[in-house]
Amino acid sequence: MTGQEFLRGAALMAATLTMGLVAGLFHAFAMSVMPGLGRADDRTFVVAMGRINVAILNGWFAVTFGGALLLTALAVLAHLGGGARPALPWIVAALLLYAVMLAVTFGVNVPLNNALAAVGEPGSLGAAELAEVRERFEARWVRWNVVRAVAATAGFGCLAWALVLHGRGLG
Repeated sequence: MTGQEFLRGAALMAATLTMGLVAGLFHAFAMSVMPGLGRADDRTFVVAMGRINVAILNGWFAVTFGGALLLTALAVLAHLGGGARPALPWIVAALLLYAVMLAVTFGVNVPLNNALAAVGEPGSLGAAELAEVRERFEARWVRWNVVRAVAATAGFGCLAWALVLHGRGLG
């Protein structure tokens, strides 16, 4: 195994792992976190989402979230050049799907998170204000999180297939 072949395999494996973790995070939100919070009262919903939005901004999340992008881009670069690379289109597709997920995240979900944070301490809001805050946030955030989950999961699937091709000596 050459150094280039090792780099291809290592970058592809790391990209697949981090993409899978990101897809799993959005999937967990879509399948359990948001449906669970959806059953909570307005105050609990607003407080919990605010705390989740603060808690998720940590080093482990940054490494995974940014790592998926960087490692998938590295896998694309590692698979450029040389002979036919059947895995390359799948890795490029994964990178494009991750770009879709990023566009949704930074275009919709993060601004909604910021708007939620801007309302201040939920304890100072009345019931009608909390209901209004939730109304502006919940349905749109949930809908676009499902888009993120689908895009990241499809990207993970593309990388998994690229890994299969690579393992067969075709990538």
